[in-house]
Amino acid sequence: MLCCSNGLEAGGIYLNDLPAWPGTIITPMNDTFRPPREQSRPHCGSDDEAGRHLLKQQALHWFEREDGPPVVGFRIDSPTGLAHEVDWHTHARAQLICVESGLLTTRTRHGTWSLAPGSAGWMPVTEPHTVCIDGPLRGWGMVLVPSVCRELPVDPCVIAISGLLEAVAERVCGWPASAAFDDRQQHLLNVLLDEIRAAPRQRMHLPMPRDRRLLRIASQLLAEPADDRSLEQWAQWAGLSTRSLSRHFREETTLSFAQWRQQARLAEALRRLSDGHPVGDIAHALGFSSPSAFVTVFRRHFGVPPGRYLARAGRGLDPQRGLASPAASG
Repeated sequence: MLCCSNGLEAGGIYLNDLPAWPGTIITPMNDTFRPPREQSRPHCGSDDEAGRHLLKQQALHWFEREDGPPVVGFRIDSPTGLAHEVDWHTHARAQLICVESGLLTTRTRHGTWSLAPGSAGWMPVTEPHTVCIDGPLRGWGMVLVPSVCRELPVDPCVIAISGLLEAVAERVCGWPASAAFDDRQQHLLNVLLDEIRAAPRQRMHLPMPRDRRLLRIASQLLAEPADDRSLEQWAQWAGLSTRSLSRHFREETTLSFAQWRQQARLAEALRRLSDGHPVGDIAHALGFSSPSAFVTVFRRHFGVPPGRYLARAGRGLDPQRGLASPAASG
């Protein structure tokens, strides 16, 4: 349904000097997402001129239009992923993005979500977020006008995809982007909305603390997931008492410090698995005592060992097993 091409063609959009997804040209009746090529941003003159360059209507097209069809679907087929994380941005329509193979990571004000095979990310209208695609990615997506989203989740989340939702989405991705829906399309739209509303949420969320001292610790752990400093050492590093660090971390993230660190490591493990790294290398890089220890924690989270994980792309993950499952933190 939509073709997204390089952000430099036809005067594309940029965010923080990087070509920004979805890209410049969104053309109806073409169902291929083409990741942007790595290029530099041209000089845009004054701040006002740069602002106009950022937000051209043609660049955002259906993602930014509240008129036209209530839902527009598209297929995603990215052989190489994105060279850079797409910086903070919003859309006038809500989005539902489903990953069939590969890994997509998005950050919001509420934390970080990882979309693994078989799961879908829901992004409400005008919710600020980033997008990172590491390596090849296949899947589908759709954008919905605000008027049909009133009973859908108000916060970003990851949902499980039912067989019915997947079948309806496949049908939607084949519709032309015409303004008028017939009775059959309207009926399927209602089914789609019911399925999104009833879908179980998956625990693929890594919440970020708000306190600047805790955020400093969290950022360091995300940058160096193998850092094995103790709770006491981290508290001293951030200028907190051990008790304050433990209490505030749970208050702000709903997870203990140990649970949060484990979730951060597993989020990075998903990315490395999708890139084809060996299990032994991942275990060492992320600070696990041995490959078997990593496999044990991974299996407790996702129900399967790493070696079988990516093969389950079509079946998805157990909705009760995910990055924020306390039972999986060991």
